[in-house]
Amino acid sequence: MIELRNFVHNIRPYKPGKPIEEVIRELGIKEEIIKLASNENPLGPSPKAVQAIMKKIDNTNLYPDDNCFYLKKKMEEKFGQPPENIIVGSGSVELIELTFKAYVNPGDEIIMSEPSFIMYKIACQIFGGKRIAIPLKDFRHDIETMSRSINHKTKIVIVDNPINPTGTIVKKDVFERFIKQLPENVLLVVDEAYREYIEDENYPNTLEYIAKRKNIVILHTFSKIYGLAGLRIGYGFSNPEIIAALMKVRLPFNVNLIAQIAATAALDDTEYVEKSFKNNEIGKKYLYQELDRLKLKYTPTYGNFILVHFNNEAKQVFERAQKRGLILRTVREYSLPNALRITIGTPSQNKKLIEVLKSIL
Repeated sequence: MIELRNFVHNIRPYKPGKPIEEVIRELGIKEEIIKLASNENPLGPSPKAVQAIMKKIDNTNLYPDDNCFYLKKKMEEKFGQPPENIIVGSGSVELIELTFKAYVNPGDEIIMSEPSFIMYKIACQIFGGKRIAIPLKDFRHDIETMSRSINHKTKIVIVDNPINPTGTIVKKDVFERFIKQLPENVLLVVDEAYREYIEDENYPNTLEYIAKRKNIVILHTFSKIYGLAGLRIGYGFSNPEIIAALMKVRLPFNVNLIAQIAATAALDDTEYVEKSFKNNEIGKKYLYQELDRLKLKYTPTYGNFILVHFNNEAKQVFERAQKRGLILRTVREYSLPNALRITIGTPSQNKKLIEVLKSIL
């Protein structure tokens, strides 16, 4: 047997939500399958993105633009950040990997919350970083403890805002105090995958820190509200020095042609984004109301998902729901065995969810 590198033995691979086709095959289910496991947009992809794809589908014999020129120009118009402050990747997950690849030496300490998005932990293992896991406090980042944990070995602090899988946020005043205390030689990565679902004056506007601070990376994605998860495209903002470093360690043509075309069009699809936002808000209120009636505890969310808590291990609920054609997400790997993370769906999907939970409970 060929010997693996030492760190590979200890990696527990990322566990995605089960695809619909796999559940049908495994269980032989003939009724409609509803997937509420992966925080995808239940309304489908941006219509403008689909139209743009169809116009350019015959060009897929060509290599993509390696620098995402037109997409970055569109982002400059929308976000007020010049192209040299922008990087585009194969999902924001790739940008997490590039950040570790560019900055983390073996033994460097990486501060993150426990639980938080599992790929931060995996990136630590791959690049030899020492993970400093700070337990959540009431399902929220314990920012004070994270700040106190910074020392001369700290290279990166990661704050997913909101947190996956709990849906809670760091508010503006707390974020402001935290970033003022952050040493200039420590990189702050703020993962805002669900940013477009939040309209709250207490949510920090992190883009304003790009000009003030030389040690912040802000990550966004087209996978959530824009409905382009299958195309794998995310983007990040930082100062030109950090962006240049990340560009050095990426693979060429890392963002495919169709993804670039779709994302550029999706940024103009304000009607669809607003429709998706409203669907999420309506669904959230409905699910809160119905979960209260079922006397189920949940963590109020700022994302497009809800963490629902059960009295016992949630795996049984997950398995019984799956047999009823409903795919939910266990979060045992996030040290939350008694909870399920449930994507907020369309009104009919949310109604089916509640019907299934009622029958199970």
